[in-house]
Amino acid sequence: MVNLGKKDVVQEKDGWTIRTKDYKPSAHFEHTVVIRKDKAEILTSFEYIEKALQ
Repeated sequence: MVNLGKKDVVQEKDGWTIRTKDYKPSAHFEHTVVIRKDKAEILTSFEYIEKALQ
């Protein structure tokens, strides 16, 4: 999570929403990963977005 303010977070009563205590803008991303017998493979990719921006 990248925050413009402090790192302290709060989980809202809905059990899903996470926000910073100081309400500053923040961003979060995740990768989808599969664990195989011999290696881990990242399934998510920004390849298509990067190509579109060129």
